[in-house]
Amino acid sequence: MADNGIHLAPYAAHPEQSRGRNYHEAPPSYRSEYQRDRDRIVHSSAFRRLEYKTQVFVNHEGDMFRTRLTHTIEVAQIGRSIARCLQLNEDLTEAIALAHDLGHTPFGHAGQDVLNECMCDYGGFEHNLQSLRVVDELEEKYADFRGLNLTFETREGILKHCSPDKAEGLAELGQRFLQRRQPGLEAQLANLADEIAYNNHDVDDGLRAGLITVEHLCEVELFRQQHEQVNKLYPELAGRRLVHEIVRRMINVQVTDLINTARTNLVREQPDSIDAVRGMDGALIRFSNEMNEFNLELKRFLRRHLYQHYRVQRMTTKAGRVIRDLFTIFMAEPKLLPPEFARQFVESESEAGRARAVADYIAGMTDRYAILEHGRMFDPAALTW
Repeated sequence: MADNGIHLAPYAAHPEQSRGRNYHEAPPSYRSEYQRDRDRIVHSSAFRRLEYKTQVFVNHEGDMFRTRLTHTIEVAQIGRSIARCLQLNEDLTEAIALAHDLGHTPFGHAGQDVLNECMCDYGGFEHNLQSLRVVDELEEKYADFRGLNLTFETREGILKHCSPDKAEGLAELGQRFLQRRQPGLEAQLANLADEIAYNNHDVDDGLRAGLITVEHLCEVELFRQQHEQVNKLYPELAGRRLVHEIVRRMINVQVTDLINTARTNLVREQPDSIDAVRGMDGALIRFSNEMNEFNLELKRFLRRHLYQHYRVQRMTTKAGRVIRDLFTIFMAEPKLLPPEFARQFVESESEAGRARAVADYIAGMTDRYAILEHGRMFDPAALTW
């Protein structure tokens, strides 16, 4: 069977076999169900806001660094390329990739960590669940339903991980976490495309910012191997061209390893449908053991030398203060919230529901809007509305 002219393997997600949407809709006339999902995500308000949300560096630190939007596009590109090689559904892979960060707070992981602390007595905050909440509840685009009414398969891919207590409240979508089952291959693929993109591009941004060096990165096997190859082929290459050549080769060897390992797994297991994939004990889309170790080493390096760098820590400390201050004042003074969130706050029957309204508002902010809103609340000289 073909999807956009590409023959889909039996174990791929076939749009005509989708488990459907929460609210029934007539089938699209000139698109597949997953193309419709992708298009709805691209046209959503939350997707547009990714342009001004942080990847590692706070948005106003410089225009050259990646944002959640540029990262998301990179994940979609990597995901589609691998999906085509494995005869998986490119449109579904792209839809999952484009939606996977919609629930991220301003200021990246620092914002999420602080908002989770603020929400610790009210059910916590996790960006993965928030991404699902955005597409299921918070987007307001359609007259017949709240949210974007995406297919089960796209929502399955967005929800990469979930605790058992949260899964119990998610009906069919939460069952795989309770039964320890796998998602479809497109979901597995999008998850690893995300990992490939952020690890390698954080290397690029860290070098650009001068927080890590090429010499220091040569301690990491994955980087060192590509650095040696590039030096052998282009001994005079230096500066940004050297960095780009190394990083693109790092991405290529990881993508190639993922494809080869997945093909071996698929030949061995011979799943004949997406439901057969879901019943597997482990993921079929994964790196080889060697590449997995290389990736773990790279992650450890980035955590120690980039994410914990004092300049990044200064940014994240300031960002955390902004999030904490906003949460505190809105919980104490809900009349300061915009009308739609103030209404959600007032109509909530529990303190947890009221806190969730505040968290929804803060999580939807961009970096610069959060900074501006903080100034409005706490700077007497900021007289703008």
